[in-house]
Amino acid sequence: MVPMEIDLGPLLPHHFIEVVMGFALLVVIAIFIGKVVVPAFERMYEERTEQIQGGIEKAERAQAEAAAALQEHQQQLNEARQEAARIREDAKNDGARIKAEMRAEAEAEKERIVESARIQMEAERAQVVSQLRAEVGGLATTLAGRIVGESLDDDERARRTVDRFLADLENDGQSAQNVGQQV
Repeated sequence: MVPMEIDLGPLLPHHFIEVVMGFALLVVIAIFIGKVVVPAFERMYEERTEQIQGGIEKAERAQAEAAAALQEHQQQLNEARQEAARIREDAKNDGARIKAEMRAEAEAEKERIVESARIQMEAERAQVVSQLRAEVGGLATTLAGRIVGESLDDDERARRTVDRFLADLENDGQSAQNVGQQV
């Protein structure tokens, strides 16, 4: 029988020194990785973790600041609404007060105009009555002089006659009004 040799190929070391050198190289690489590469990765990992943690904290602070700013803005908005409502109420009250003042002024002006017109009408009426008295007096004196047959040129006598005549006319006029009101 022939011993069968199994050829494991290029991976199987042919000499013991290759195994020792491979093992020594493995230890050197493991030490190098343990001393240089792993700490570098750990530093990088810690930096990333700190950046992420700092970003989260920064985002939380920004969110808290935004919430505080929103609350402050809403408070200012509420205050502005209250101020606007107060201003509207003040304007409404001022409008009502001004309207009342204008009405009072208009009423006073109306009263003044009415009183002025009444005084003017009284003055005109007195002037018309005076003119009528003079005209009626002259006519009455002339007529009375013709009826009586004597001249009534005496001013005092003429004035008394005219006054008596006008008084009789006024009494007749008032009697007619009283009768008209009773009917």
